[in-house]
Amino acid sequence: MSGISGKNIELSIFGESHGKGIGIIINGLPPGIKLDFDYINNEMQRRAPGQNRLSTTRKERDNFEIISGFFNNKTTGTPLCCIIWNEDTQSKDYHSIKNIMRPGHADFSGYMKYHGYNDYRGGGHFSGRLTAPLVFAGAIAKWILQKQHIYIGSHIKSIGHIKEHNFDWVNIDDKHLELLNTKKFPVLDIEVGKKMEEFVLSVKKEGDSIGGIVETAITNISPGIGEPFFHSVEGMISKYLFSIPSIKGVEFGAGFNITEMKGSEANDTYYIDNNKVKTTSNNNGGLLGGITNGMPVVFKTAIKPTPSIEKIQKTIDIASKEEINLSVKGRHDPCIVPRVIPVIESVACLCILDLICERNGAEWMI
Repeated sequence: MSGISGKNIELSIFGESHGKGIGIIINGLPPGIKLDFDYINNEMQRRAPGQNRLSTTRKERDNFEIISGFFNNKTTGTPLCCIIWNEDTQSKDYHSIKNIMRPGHADFSGYMKYHGYNDYRGGGHFSGRLTAPLVFAGAIAKWILQKQHIYIGSHIKSIGHIKEHNFDWVNIDDKHLELLNTKKFPVLDIEVGKKMEEFVLSVKKEGDSIGGIVETAITNISPGIGEPFFHSVEGMISKYLFSIPSIKGVEFGAGFNITEMKGSEANDTYYIDNNKVKTTSNNNGGLLGGITNGMPVVFKTAIKPTPSIEKIQKTIDIASKEEINLSVKGRHDPCIVPRVIPVIESVACLCILDLICERNGAEWMI
């Protein structure tokens, strides 16, 4: 089934954008874990819509309700089920275009896979709305990892053609990553960030949208996590990242730029620092042979422009087989990049937690 993933921490996601609710079932959490609801809610609000001019005007509080697997403030060890009720749906916006295949959306591919029975309202099961339960699950994973001093943080590397510098891949401060988590528009360079925001608003005025790149770092993962070949850390993180709507690319460390280096430049040479093995550079993003080497795990994620735009585009009516022009109305993000950051971090945390449990067992979480 396409809605189930994970080995030690198994996830099953369900719901549609304009249905009664969306949610997730988490298998594999051991009994006795105390959850911090304030922490989880804070992560949910990082993703929630309608917070500023760069976001959709759809108002969803994203209040979550746990209906199983949690008792007396702790996990029971049985499947943890969370539901998030949809509150601000305007399904009438979609009735008139139910047979119109919106460019850049999964309308046509979903129509073909499900023989036209898929819920078309707001993108249905393909909607970015489904990332809310991913953030709920990811917040739990992130909370568990932080208790073991493993931290994750991200910054907006670029919006369109406007770019800022990378993390220092060798020296990444945990507190800096935590600070980035508190920002609605997390950047390393405030002035570049202002230019990015102005650019998004200018694109919005044109009835268009824009994408960008997010750089993420995870610190303090011990060496030896992951598997070669089919369950490499790169492969598993990539799999989880590509479960997020709008993700079109990922690279680790120097990524594609490593192809321009000589081996003597690309290799991360070793040294000993207080009995700890480190590397002088981190071009491989903290990963070799699919396994962590103790350096920060660093990767970049490419996010495409929001496909729902007001500009007129050519498309088809799947029922009449006619070619038509379409301008998408409704409430849409001109740039999804800021809101996708907590989703990227959530799926990365879920993946890392799953891989750590593969090596150390579920008891590691308690």
